[in-house]
Amino acid sequence: MASLLPRIWLMTDETRGDAAGAMMRLPRGAAVIFRHYGAPDREAAGARLHELARERGLVFLIAGDPRLAARLRADGFHAPEALAHRLVAARRLMPRGLMTLAAHGAAGLVNARRHAPDAVILSPVFPTASHPGAAALGPLRFAALAHASSRPVIALGGMTARRFGRLKGAGAHGFAGISFA
Repeated sequence: MASLLPRIWLMTDETRGDAAGAMMRLPRGAAVIFRHYGAPDREAAGARLHELARERGLVFLIAGDPRLAARLRADGFHAPEALAHRLVAARRLMPRGLMTLAAHGAAGLVNARRHAPDAVILSPVFPTASHPGAAALGPLRFAALAHASSRPVIALGGMTARRFGRLKGAGAHGFAGISFA
């Protein structure tokens, strides 16, 4: 399955960045995780971005709400770490969907063992503007956690293509970000 996983992932954020603009810069086969948790028109916004993803040849996942993911016929579902249990419902609603789970440390990897997503999005690797002052894992701790993971790991948090290069040999399958300028 790891060979079919995208290497580049966009995490949408309704308060930061232009999701549609960022999607236009992604290469075919990259993935988009639609978050927009606080958007009053979340379903309509998700439908619009899903259509753009289809046109661009991108993999499209919905975060947090497996029913919305199924209604929009998304390619998969992403569970925030605290909502790992929702992967059970997502699998029932979307048996062929791509499933990912957020993790922020060893406890998140325990969730990944229990819920067996297709990939784990591990963060924050580096300091990030979206969580100023939050402690970053750093390359060494990231590598230790990634190598301990039972699932392929996507690096998130202050990531760029150059920083992803610094993780060579650290067990990262790919990287994710909120914007790709």
